[in-house]
Amino acid sequence: MGDFNLALVIVAIVVCVLVFLFNVYLLVNYQHPDDANQAYFPKFVVVFGLSIAAISILMLPADVANRQACRHAIYNGACNLTLPMKELWLAVYIIDAVLVFFVIPFAMFYYEGDQDKSVGKRIKSALLWVVTTAIVCALLLGILYGLAGKVDFTVRHLSSVTTNFPSNWDFSSGQPCIGGSGAHACSAYTASASSEKTWTMRTTFPEYVVALATIVGSVLFSIFGGVGIACLPLGLIASFIRRPKAVITRSQYIKEATELGKRAKEVKKAADALHQEERSGSKGRKWRKNVKAVEKELLQLEEDVKLLEEMYPQGEKAETSWALTVLGYLAKLVLGILGLIVSVAWIIHIVIYLLIDPPLSPFLNEVFIKLDDIWGLLGTVAFAFFCFYLLLAVIAGAMMLGLRLVGSYANELFSVQCGTYSFVLNKVGDLANALNLCFYVILSYLLLEHVEFLGLCLFCATAFGYYAQATAAQEIFGHTLQSLRGIKYLYKYNVFQIAFIVLAALTFVYYVAF
Repeated sequence: MGDFNLALVIVAIVVCVLVFLFNVYLLVNYQHPDDANQAYFPKFVVVFGLSIAAISILMLPADVANRQACRHAIYNGACNLTLPMKELWLAVYIIDAVLVFFVIPFAMFYYEGDQDKSVGKRIKSALLWVVTTAIVCALLLGILYGLAGKVDFTVRHLSSVTTNFPSNWDFSSGQPCIGGSGAHACSAYTASASSEKTWTMRTTFPEYVVALATIVGSVLFSIFGGVGIACLPLGLIASFIRRPKAVITRSQYIKEATELGKRAKEVKKAADALHQEERSGSKGRKWRKNVKAVEKELLQLEEDVKLLEEMYPQGEKAETSWALTVLGYLAKLVLGILGLIVSVAWIIHIVIYLLIDPPLSPFLNEVFIKLDDIWGLLGTVAFAFFCFYLLLAVIAGAMMLGLRLVGSYANELFSVQCGTYSFVLNKVGDLANALNLCFYVILSYLLLEHVEFLGLCLFCATAFGYYAQATAAQEIFGHTLQSLRGIKYLYKYNVFQIAFIVLAALTFVYYVAF
C-alpha cells in the first residue's frame, strides 16, 4: 500500500507538470507572431488558468485512485498515508475562486482600458473595477445567503424495540429484519411515508457560494456540453468528408490565389473604411453590423487560404506535406469514430443510470470496477478518460456556439482577432488594440470555462457516483449541495441532465441535416 501511495504521488506530480507544459505549448504554438515577447501577464493568466481547469477535472480520478489505497486497509490509521484529497479539493476551489473573481477580471479590465493612459492609471482603473465588482457580488451573495442559505434534508423518524442477539440470520420476505415482539418491530425497514420529516439547517457561507457557482456552471455545462458531446466527433468526421481529394494543378492554384487576393483587397478596403468611421466617432448599429460582416468574411477567407495551401503543397517536401495532410484527415476519421462511440456510451449511461429511477444498470460504473479488478489503476485511467473527454466536449461546444452568451459576435472575435483581423488592423496602424482585444476575448473565454468546470465536476461526480463513492468529491458534491433551498428541485428532477440530452440530440440532427 505504501508503494501504491508513492506511485500515486509521482503520477500526480508528473501529470501536473505535463498539463502545465502542454498549455505553454498551446500558447506558444497558437499565439499571433506579432504577439511574441510581450504581454507576459495575460499569457501567465491564460496558462495558469487552463492548467487549474484541467487539474480540477483530473482531481476526480485522482480522488478515486487515492481511495483505492484504503481498499484493503486492515486498520483505519493506514488511510492516513493517502493524499489529503479534501484539502486539495478546497485548495483548487480557492485558487479557482481567486482566478474567477479577481485575477481574470483584473486582466480583462486592464486590457480593455484606454491604451492612451499610462500603465499606472490602467492598473488603478482595473483595481477600482475589480474592487467595485467584488463588493457588489459580496452584497448580492450576502443577501441571498441570508434569505435562502439553508438546506432541507428529508429524514425519517424511526423507533424500534430492543431484542436479543439472534443465533441465526435467516431472513426472508416475511422476516426482512431482526424482529421482536414489540409493535415497532422492523420499523426501520417498513416505515411509512408519514414518518418522513424535513430537517432544516443553515449551510456555511463558503459552501453556499460554491453551490451558486456550481449552479451557474451546471447551466453553462448543460448547454456547451450537450452541444459538444455531439459536435466533437461529428465535426472530425465531417472534416474528413470535406477533405481535399487530390492536389490541384499550378494553373488552378494561380487562379484561386488571384481570386483570394482580390477578396483580401476588398476586405482590406472595408476594414480601412470601418477604421475611419471609428475614428470619426460614428459607431452605431450599422457600424457594428458592418464589422460583423467583415469579420465573417475574414474568417471565411482564412479558411479558404488554409484549404488552398493543403490542395497545393509547395517547397522541396511537397509530397511529404501532402502525405501528412492525408494522414491527418485519416486520423480525424479514426478519432471521430472513436469519439462517436464514447459519446454514445455517455448518452446511454446518462439515460439508464441518471434519468431512470431506479437505475437500470450502473453501466460505466460497473465497467470501471471490473477494470480495477484486472489492474489497480486501469479503471481509474478509464474513468479519467471519460471525464477528460467530457471536458473536450465542453470546449468544442463553447467554440461552436462561440461565447454568444456573453457577446453578440464574440465567436468572430475569438476566431479572427488573434489571426487575420490582427494583420488587417496592423495595416492601418492599430495592432496594439487588436492584440489587447484578442487577450480580452481569450480571458472572457477562460472565465466562462472556469465557471463551466464547476458544473462539469458535479456532473461527473453524480454520473459516476457508484464508482466514486466514499471519496472526498462525493462528500463535497453530496447531499448538502443538492439540498439547498430553492434550487434542489433542479437536481431532483434532473433538469441539467435532460437539457444535456436534448441539446445533444438537436446538435446531432443539425449535423446530419446540414
